[in-house]
Amino acid sequence: MEFWNHVYEHFNPVAFHIFVLPVHWYGMMYVLALVTALYMAKWIVKKDGIDITKEQLDNFFIYVEIGVILGARLGYILFYDPDTLYYLSHPWQIFNPFKNGEFVGIRGMSYHGALFGFLIGAYLYSKKDKIGFGKLMDIVAVSVPLGYVFGRIGNFLNQELVGRVTDVSWGIYVNGILRHPSQLYEAFLEGVVVFVIVYMYRNHKRFEGELILLYAFSYGILRAVAELFRAPDVQIGYICCGTVTLGQALSLSMALLAVVLWFYFLPKKEVVGDK
Repeated sequence: MEFWNHVYEHFNPVAFHIFVLPVHWYGMMYVLALVTALYMAKWIVKKDGIDITKEQLDNFFIYVEIGVILGARLGYILFYDPDTLYYLSHPWQIFNPFKNGEFVGIRGMSYHGALFGFLIGAYLYSKKDKIGFGKLMDIVAVSVPLGYVFGRIGNFLNQELVGRVTDVSWGIYVNGILRHPSQLYEAFLEGVVVFVIVYMYRNHKRFEGELILLYAFSYGILRAVAELFRAPDVQIGYICCGTVTLGQALSLSMALLAVVLWFYFLPKKEVVGDK
């Protein structure tokens, strides 16, 4: 347990170098997350006999990946970055991987921004290929959660999004302070548990798009729970009551919106009952 508590002192976030460019474990986990989501989508399409080709799935993932990258970066700048005005007035710096002449990669991504960009990319593709938006979203709802596990593991390996101060025996020392390994809590809750919920419910859905609403609700609630163990962003802090983070507020808002949309799209006879 002693080694685990001090694991960051024995671990290098950089996996290897390609010439002078460092390749971080986080980047590798991000790629693994994308590949996992893509192959999970192909597996669920084949298993459930969904009418969509592998080529269409490949093209769809290209669209949404572009949306995710743009949305995640812009969302971070708008919601979390203290230099928002600088980036808005110098937009060419948003994706600049160099800082003071040193390659540092592109840092600062927002899940909720990525979600917004993803939805735009998915909608544009559904219109282009004339595939039902709800059908695409339900495939995504099953395929994304397990990929998300690797994203959170990447956060852990990159020593970012650290947990709140704790005295639990399995805590991790970060700069000499024992903290919850909250990234791993999130990997389990937001990845594994959400996947199990959506996967088990998928054969009971009543309308196209219901699974993505279930995903949004489940993720929102479980992310809010996980944030109880995650330290707030230092540039923002707690936004309410000395314990509520911006991530919790956004996640609970997403869960509430999912409930509203569920009642809106639920077949009306199931709401009022058969006459």
